[in-house]
Amino acid sequence: MPFFLRARKLDFSSGGQPWVVVLQEKEARTLGIVMGDLIEIRWGRQRAIVIAYYTRKKVTSGEVGLFREIWKYRHVKNGEVVSVKVLSRPPSIEAITKKLLGEELSYNEMRSIISDIVHHKLSKVEITYFVASSFSKEFTDQELYYMTKAMAETGEMLHLPSKVVADKHSVGGVAGNRTTMVVIPIVASYGVVIPKTSSRAITSPAGTADTMEVLAPVSLRFSKVKEIIKKINCCMIWGGSVRMAPADDYIIRVQRSLALEPLDKMVVSIMAKKVAMGVTHLVVDMPYGTNIKIKSLQDALEVKRKFEYLAKRFGIKIEVVMADTKEPVGRGIGPSLEARDVLRVLQRKDYRPSDLEKKSIKLAGRLLELCGRARKGKGHMMASEALTSGQAWKKMQQIIKAQGGNSTVDSEDLTMAAVRHRFHAPYSGKVVVVNDKMVDQVARILGAPHEKLAGIYINKRYGQKVRKGERLYTLYAKNNDRIKLALEALKLKKIFEIKRMNIRESKKG
Repeated sequence: MPFFLRARKLDFSSGGQPWVVVLQEKEARTLGIVMGDLIEIRWGRQRAIVIAYYTRKKVTSGEVGLFREIWKYRHVKNGEVVSVKVLSRPPSIEAITKKLLGEELSYNEMRSIISDIVHHKLSKVEITYFVASSFSKEFTDQELYYMTKAMAETGEMLHLPSKVVADKHSVGGVAGNRTTMVVIPIVASYGVVIPKTSSRAITSPAGTADTMEVLAPVSLRFSKVKEIIKKINCCMIWGGSVRMAPADDYIIRVQRSLALEPLDKMVVSIMAKKVAMGVTHLVVDMPYGTNIKIKSLQDALEVKRKFEYLAKRFGIKIEVVMADTKEPVGRGIGPSLEARDVLRVLQRKDYRPSDLEKKSIKLAGRLLELCGRARKGKGHMMASEALTSGQAWKKMQQIIKAQGGNSTVDSEDLTMAAVRHRFHAPYSGKVVVVNDKMVDQVARILGAPHEKLAGIYINKRYGQKVRKGERLYTLYAKNNDRIKLALEALKLKKIFEIKRMNIRESKKG
């Protein structure tokens, strides 16, 4: 059954076929019309087949706005009543519906979804349905390939002359774990081309882009990025600023509002950016554990298989490094605190986090070997030498300066302005649980990642013995109001679980 609206002639042109009409979004949805629908409008003996789009200002409720081509070639008066009837859905909507029903998508169907996301033809609601569609039935390997290919090809793509273009990526889910910002300068210091694009935080207190932004701008034009890579063979930027796999950024916004990140979408998100960047050699850091994104070894093995499958399809040499993880990596959680950890490692401070350093050396060593810069078994030593010699810090200074930051920054400058609140052990014992999920939640309550100073500094680690009164962790925030909010949350659930021990027991071992 058709609907009836009043015509309004608009002085806009679609440039030819197809002809275009616009409706108020709220009213269009009430009528069951989505953006991109093919609809028929009729008045008197006149008829036109048009594409429907949304507008907020050009028409009022009860009106349909007609672009110039319609009223120029089909006589219609302002205010004339026209009937409106939906003829067909856009291919992207039909494809999303098909996937929600558990059917497999072709490349053209997947491409229609990704392309319409990029060109703002799908609303947040429709993107949400797409994100949720993998919960009814997982994407097949072939669909993951189609999605990755479509996401890469609908944005900017980098074509570098080097035969080896390296990258290191963490799947995330662990508080801290800012190894990327140590690995990139280590590997780049040996002359390897390693252009790094990173995401902002989705469900965590900081992503690599949020943390690097403490030291230098990460939202750079594509032309500027190419200039930096040509000059110093590397960069560390936010992928969303250069329109590489741009659909991913819109999908991430939906995931952030839902506080979820389906593992299939995570794999595609990472690999699409690698394809767009022209990466040929990739090391993936994949932590797993009870309180983090990938819960079990079984899940980790399946995600590893998907990474390897996609890498093979795109001709990327890959190594996935899995690790059972029970606590944050590094001491700082939150942009400024994580940046401080990174600089402490690169600047060789006595109080640098040893776990962050060791893991970074391991991953950098693996990447140097994968790229052929180090012989098998020698990558670890080369990575370690780059740190101890200051070679990696010099490279990081080049990156900071090239991206417009202060290359003389000292690690201890980064958190001077923060308000702090310290937590101490209520009794002697041994740390048996560090709740990574609670660390994330409290850091976000404190204001991370948007407030760069906000976060938590972990003073004690999993498995360590503590004495009553020793400092467990410290809260950092921009102001006392944020501290008070975090304290309320910590009344409900603890970050640390300590198994009681008497003083004599705590001295043993």
